[in-house]
Amino acid sequence: MQWQKSSFSGVEGGNCVELAHYEGQILIRESAASAAVITTAPELLRCLLAALKPEP
Repeated sequence: MQWQKSSFSGVEGGNCVELAHYEGQILIRESAASAAVITTAPELLRCLLAALKPEP
């Protein structure tokens, strides 16, 4: 499984939000606490991100 760091995390590393796709689910973790992983469906994550995205 390959984790992808959020583009908002910057280049310095440290505490980053990371996502991975596994068996049709999206896994989310913070790099500083990589053992704690939450799982969601892709469509639910899309809805959350759309709701959080600022309007232009």
